[in-house]
Amino acid sequence: MKVKFLSLVLAASLLATSLMGCGNNTDSKATSTEAVKEEVNEDSKTEDTGSEADTPAAETTDGKTIVTMWIMPNSGEPEADFLTVMAPFLEQNQDIDIQVTVLDWGSAWTKITTAATSGEGPDITQLGTTQVAAVAAMGALEDLTGIYDRFGGEEAFVPATLPTTQILGAGEERFAAPWFIDTRALFYRKDICEAAGVNPETDFETWDSFKAALTKMKGVTIEGKEVTPLAMPGKNDWNVIHNFAPWIWGAGGEFIADDNKTSVVDSNEAYEGVKFYTELASEGLMSMPALEKNSAEVEALFNSGEAATIFTGAYEIATLRREQPELAEKIGTAPFPAGPAGRYAFFGGSGLSVFNSSANKEAAYRIIEYLMTPDAQVAYQRLCGNLPTVQATYETDFVSEEPMREAFKEQLEFGKAYPSVAGWGPSETILQKGLSNVWDNVMGVYGDYKPEQTKEFLTQTAGESTVIYNE
Repeated sequence: MKVKFLSLVLAASLLATSLMGCGNNTDSKATSTEAVKEEVNEDSKTEDTGSEADTPAAETTDGKTIVTMWIMPNSGEPEADFLTVMAPFLEQNQDIDIQVTVLDWGSAWTKITTAATSGEGPDITQLGTTQVAAVAAMGALEDLTGIYDRFGGEEAFVPATLPTTQILGAGEERFAAPWFIDTRALFYRKDICEAAGVNPETDFETWDSFKAALTKMKGVTIEGKEVTPLAMPGKNDWNVIHNFAPWIWGAGGEFIADDNKTSVVDSNEAYEGVKFYTELASEGLMSMPALEKNSAEVEALFNSGEAATIFTGAYEIATLRREQPELAEKIGTAPFPAGPAGRYAFFGGSGLSVFNSSANKEAAYRIIEYLMTPDAQVAYQRLCGNLPTVQATYETDFVSEEPMREAFKEQLEFGKAYPSVAGWGPSETILQKGLSNVWDNVMGVYGDYKPEQTKEFLTQTAGESTVIYNE
């Protein structure tokens, strides 16, 4: 399997730059806890230190085991924020030091696959949920199944996160521990709903009632400004696939057949989901100008009061509270509406894995064990703005203190991750291109909108993806 997989590595590495929006564009930095622990304990902030370099091999010095770790820019100050969360662990485990390197999302995949093939990587690495199966298929990751008891067993986690830790159809081994969740829910303006006669408690329940609510919102004016019912990014964004996924699933569609080798993104069900979503734009319920923008720009439109609704992540809550506190009081959240085949929400995020080349596996396991505790999970997501993976955290004040998180808690049972197969990462480039073509069709790039052309693009995408899944 490793030999067959090498051809996928090259294709997947091309994906990194197109999907780099998973985090801030932070340069790679190597920071030792010894160098910054004092500052972290004082004010939770540090200056960037060090320079971009390969992470040195783990070593032991002054009686301490140095555990090397790669993370992505998950928060505003990645090193300092992470080490703030780790401070209680380091205080109680004086025999361990952590050297953290922050990888930019744009270069992370290349560095991770290089480490996987060379055997010269860190002890621990953060992996996006769609990356775990790919790196595990290269034979580079330690099986963590044996340490799940330290976390409280599989039942400790939100169930939808667990499939992302395995290679689908290739055994029961778990090659990651789920670290945090990235999912999208509906954010809406309470005042616009009231003006339009929309009841958020009932009118966002299903696709049909959601569409009817958007129709009521069309033409509503707030403070002398007409607002668009729904604003979403189109093809100029790293979220293209994520934004389509719930509509495909909600219509009964899938991305890959049960054989894990055949793309079915062109099935009638998948097509109906794509058609329903995109025709919100062609019918004037979704802003066409917004479709030219990326996620950050669309969120800015919503935050400035120009849109009644958007689908976005839990990190939007912190942005609203920080930048638009008055507007935040007018915002509500709701789970993704249910389609004819049920209610589904995209679940992404990241896990933590241990390279099998690590010389410090036990110390690495202790670090991961700590990061799976409810206290550490909540502390980190307060800084990052995503959601914890450990179920016990949702019974803490993490949810009760912030009403907008309630919809995200409710949505946990409807979460669904992409198929955890080795070829998924490389296929995302093809899916991104195909779904971008779908948006071009809606926006008139090829002339008048033609539903049958959307079907043609999906068929082409399915054929190209199937080739990848069979390499």
